[in-house]
Amino acid sequence: MTFPVTEQVLKTARHTTFYLACGAEPAPLVVFVHGWPELSISWRHQLPCFGSLGFRAVAPDMRGYGRSSVYARHEDYALEHAVSDMVELLDALGREKAIWVGHDWGSPVVWSLASHHPERCLGVANLCVPYLAAGFAPRTLVPLVDRVVYPREEYPAGQWDYQLFYEESFENANAAFEANVRNTVKALFRKGNPSGRGKPSRTARVRRDGGWFGGAGQAPDLPLDTDVLTEADLQTYVAALERTGFFGPDSWYMNEESNLAFAARAPGGRPLRMPVLFLHGEYDYTCETVASSLADPMRRDCANLTEVRVPSGHWMAQEKPVAVNAALARWLVARFPELWAA
Repeated sequence: MTFPVTEQVLKTARHTTFYLACGAEPAPLVVFVHGWPELSISWRHQLPCFGSLGFRAVAPDMRGYGRSSVYARHEDYALEHAVSDMVELLDALGREKAIWVGHDWGSPVVWSLASHHPERCLGVANLCVPYLAAGFAPRTLVPLVDRVVYPREEYPAGQWDYQLFYEESFENANAAFEANVRNTVKALFRKGNPSGRGKPSRTARVRRDGGWFGGAGQAPDLPLDTDVLTEADLQTYVAALERTGFFGPDSWYMNEESNLAFAARAPGGRPLRMPVLFLHGEYDYTCETVASSLADPMRRDCANLTEVRVPSGHWMAQEKPVAVNAALARWLVARFPELWAA
């Protein structure tokens, strides 16, 4: 049976969350959490799939994006607030627990839910960004840099250099993305390239270049990569990001201290004990987890971990939706047989 994807809004005294939903309302709940600089529609290939498989599939616009609340201070984009948004959404949906699926900055949100609120998680799945119990921040990421690809003298922060650029030159980064939003979206949302393996990511040179896009001050006018986005998808992203701007999305990078402190307060302890799925992007050279040690802390701190490699770049759910959906479905069948309709 197929279900329409519907638009919903949750308004509370502290926050407004817009979300997409698909599937029967009483069905087991799967919540898909997007990252930078995406929207709920980044899960457009997953929602109807899992709705038709017997789940209630929900994807919110995260704070600072789309039709959810936008805030004017960096500190309003700390992970602790995003986690509270998701707990609030779960409560409003009338559920005690859900399967949580995250990508990019959505992954630290989902990992934080698992560590701070394990009682609200049946299981968690994440794409590209692995679990770091100590927190997702340059201070925890840089020690895991592959120094064969990124010699310390030339690339002291490795591929995480771009995160330090936000901290040091936020206005510069923000202005470059907003200079031509259509070109920014086209330049960012591109499929993975196998030829980049073993080479430094462009994110390792942002401070040296004096900004994103080689320091040009705006994105180049590249052809649309139709393996990731359709023209309609592009228009949706552009309209949303032109309306809200990049201050909110970029501010997610401006809370290192508070995010590390939040991680340190997690009561769940180590390891995570619920079922965990991690999808590696074989051609994601910023969140490089295939050849580097970036995923090693996750392997240590997740007691029930399943790993799958997907031949894609960073925008995995949009570039390789069949592979992503298949991996999620196999994991759900193997780990949660009781959730499937007879």
